[in-house]
Amino acid sequence: MELLVRYLNRSNSVGSDMTLDLIKEESLRDDLRYYFMSPCEKYRTRRHIPWKMGVQILKIVMITTQLILFGLNNQLVVAYKEETTMALKNLFLKGYSGVDEDDYSVAVYTQQHVFDSLFYVLDQYSQLDQLSVGPISYAEEEDGTLLPLTICKKYYKRGSLEPSDETYDIDAHLETVCLSHEPRTANMTKTQNASFFDLDFYRLIDIKITFQLKGINLQTVRHRELPDCYSFVVTITFDNQCHSGKVKLFLDIDSESNACKDWKISGTAQKNTHYLLVFDGFVILVCITSAALCTRSIILAVRFSRFFQENFNRKVCEDDQSEFLNGWYVLVIVSDLLAIIGSILKMEIQAKSLTSYDVCSIFLGTSTLLVWVGVIRYLGYFQKYNVLILTMKAAFPKVLRFCCCAGMIYLGYTFCGWIVLGPYHEKFEGLSRVAECLFSLLNGDDMFTTFAQLKDKNTLVWLFSRAYLYSFISLFIYMVLSLFIALITDSYETIKNYQRDGFPLTDLQKFLLGHKDFPVQEENGQTEVELSNSIHRSCCCQRVAPPDDVILIT
Repeated sequence: MELLVRYLNRSNSVGSDMTLDLIKEESLRDDLRYYFMSPCEKYRTRRHIPWKMGVQILKIVMITTQLILFGLNNQLVVAYKEETTMALKNLFLKGYSGVDEDDYSVAVYTQQHVFDSLFYVLDQYSQLDQLSVGPISYAEEEDGTLLPLTICKKYYKRGSLEPSDETYDIDAHLETVCLSHEPRTANMTKTQNASFFDLDFYRLIDIKITFQLKGINLQTVRHRELPDCYSFVVTITFDNQCHSGKVKLFLDIDSESNACKDWKISGTAQKNTHYLLVFDGFVILVCITSAALCTRSIILAVRFSRFFQENFNRKVCEDDQSEFLNGWYVLVIVSDLLAIIGSILKMEIQAKSLTSYDVCSIFLGTSTLLVWVGVIRYLGYFQKYNVLILTMKAAFPKVLRFCCCAGMIYLGYTFCGWIVLGPYHEKFEGLSRVAECLFSLLNGDDMFTTFAQLKDKNTLVWLFSRAYLYSFISLFIYMVLSLFIALITDSYETIKNYQRDGFPLTDLQKFLLGHKDFPVQEENGQTEVELSNSIHRSCCCQRVAPPDDVILIT
């Protein structure tokens, strides 16, 4: 009798353990099925509102609105800087036509024109208050003293040359001599320091005139924004480094915006700033919520991996693990982080604590790009819209390897074109310009202009350029691009076949379907199939690479 009781108790305990395991398995299976459902299926199954999709839609609207508002403000800032630069060039550069010549603004060719242009800058600067029509003036120290104008000339320490006799004697050491003058009397510099302007042009390297100005960007008031105060460091350079008889004039501006020290404005500008700060704070809150919802998938991955290890004595494959922490969730989390950083920078800019417009625009622009790309994830629930995503996923490894090989040829053409054609063609003057020019040719753009602009003064270079351009265009357009398209087409055909015949089942999909026939792992952690494959891979003569078109897609 006692033995019977022990047997029944053992049977009940075993049955209860099996029941708990079955309940645990079915609970995990239900959670996983629900996890991989589309938002509409989730709502029909459990009547749960798809919060994650709702948060993503709300985030798209808010981040796009935030980007537009900041973009309009940033355009005003950039327009103010560009127009101020143009105004200063017209004020200080004699003979400026309104359009820069190549990388410089004006060029002079005689000594008299150099002196005229130099003294013109000094005369205009001394009359700035009477000449400028914009809110711009001389910069001041904290005690109210005007910052001086500085003129520096750089020249060889010693030298003499006679081109007719083909003789020269040059000391390559450089000397720099500077003088400063009060802004409103800068035009008197030429009379008070006549010896400074006694120039030996064969020794002269350059002359630099540097001064600082202050300005206020008032156009933002009309757009309900507080104006920024700007500091401009203006440098006018007379460049004679080439000693070719052509002196180039450059005007460079280093601008820095900051909050005005003392301001008073009536109207709604300050109130509008408060509204924008509240809106940016709400954007940060939505992004934090979105990132938190996406990280929940990691919990399910841990549960699924632990269940497989305990019940089937095997590890979850990388393809199944990537279903929980896949590229879409990484994309969303990265976009949330960028949006949070960009929103914080935007709030600091609105509060006039920072002026990093370019840095903020990069963060906001990149986050908006990633947010809109993430919308494709929800289109992937529909088979007709999912072809693009699956084709990109299947073709990416092959395309990446192909681009690495083609890139070597491309770099070879880039370096060759730069060293040979650079001195004779403006599109090949720098490595970056060569790469851009070849990319345009690769896409069939600007071909005739590239051929026609080459200077034919050197017959050997002209002949080489024809062979160089024809070979590049023929190789990349007729071969490289065709193979590139063929790789993507092959992946597309593979996806179409899978959609027609069915995709291969992974362990995760078998578990969701209730299959029990999972291969049991050996003591070394490998299944029989994996062990067999590893034995084959250990022999070099029997090594077989897996085909590129066999992928596991869910």
